[in-house]
Amino acid sequence: MSQILLQNADTVITMAGDDLAGADVLIEGGAIKALGVGLDAPEAEVVDARGTVVTPGLVNTHHHLYQTLTKAVPGGQDALLFGWLQTLYPIWARFGPDEMRVSTLLGLSELALSGCTTSSDHLYLYPNGSRLDDTIWAAGEVGLRFHPTRGSMSIGESDGGLPPDHLVEAESAILDDCIRVIDAFHDPAPGSMVRVGVAPCSPFSVSRELMRDAALLARDKGVRLHTHLAENDEDIAYSLEKFGCRPGQYAEDLGWTGDDVWHAHCVKLDAQEIDLFAKSRTGVAHCPCSNCRLGSGIAPVREMRDAGVRVGLGVDGSASNDMANVIGEARQAMLMQRVRGGADKMAAREALEIATVGGAAVLGRDDIGRLSPGMRADIAVWDVRGIESAGSWDAAAMLLAGPTRVRDLFVEGRRVVEGGEMSSLDLGATMAEGRTLVSRLMG
Repeated sequence: MSQILLQNADTVITMAGDDLAGADVLIEGGAIKALGVGLDAPEAEVVDARGTVVTPGLVNTHHHLYQTLTKAVPGGQDALLFGWLQTLYPIWARFGPDEMRVSTLLGLSELALSGCTTSSDHLYLYPNGSRLDDTIWAAGEVGLRFHPTRGSMSIGESDGGLPPDHLVEAESAILDDCIRVIDAFHDPAPGSMVRVGVAPCSPFSVSRELMRDAALLARDKGVRLHTHLAENDEDIAYSLEKFGCRPGQYAEDLGWTGDDVWHAHCVKLDAQEIDLFAKSRTGVAHCPCSNCRLGSGIAPVREMRDAGVRVGLGVDGSASNDMANVIGEARQAMLMQRVRGGADKMAAREALEIATVGGAAVLGRDDIGRLSPGMRADIAVWDVRGIESAGSWDAAAMLLAGPTRVRDLFVEGRRVVEGGEMSSLDLGATMAEGRTLVSRLMG
């Protein structure tokens, strides 16, 4: 069985115990075989890790990869959530399978270069023959571990929802396609590269019945549930007006709490809802940059963590963040909690924990997020000899200073990034294809 030895790293941040100085990491068969100083592996391919910090691969728990082709769209740059959506829906309605595929290739590549080895995705619209399959095949090409979710919208503008009527689907067709993609792609085994989830878009774009039926279907199939919740003040007002309760109560009533559920954003959770999520082990995908971009607010992550809520990071869609950089998201999470509560409210190490161990827990994974023997070989190698790290005294500089781009990235022991460049696909050709598609969308 082939082996790879990462040798003489300045620091190995294991997230499973103490950091290791001047250490090696031995990879065998897609898993970590050993960590330590001076490991002996005469048959291994040696990767010189001097001048680097090695970390677990970062985990992205919320994204809309299809949005990668709609960054910085005029008219949506300065809008709040609902107005932003109404600006972008007509553009997304012109997407097809090519746009979905290229968006996914570009978005996952951007994530990989920022140290991300596992990403979820929330695809909730399927215009012009698009399918979730388009994104799953693209993820296989990039080589990231993928948690695609079959999203959906069923309430259009004529029924009081936000999306245009031509972008919504019949609820029976939604449920049938959820079953199809789960049966075709979901792999619950340890080390799985694809795990499918069920993910109605939000309480303001699907019916109460679909929310309930989706939860029943997901549990029957043994897959996870995901949606948006309590993202901003408009979201809370909609819930109070339409459902007569806050979002947390609405979620609980319809079966959307539990250790198989994670909600995106949760900026406006109150103390009672935080307690509900902690007791039910419901997860949260915290998206600080998107929340800033859309003016949604600062999520109470400190209170969530202190209460025992599982929290991971999400970059959110590239149309509401414009970047897909998970290490940058971790830095932003740390800074926003300090703005909200003081400089001692979140340390760099805790933010890195949320980006690794926290994200793995939110996605229901116990085989990633840490570096220890037996864990999957999802590993980020960061060159700390550049200008960003000049003058740094401690590995905390990873979040406080940089770098923000990996030198090498391994997923399941396979190289995805080598020497700061994508090695799993021709990124230049993919970017050229993306520019052609954007020009067509703009025309």
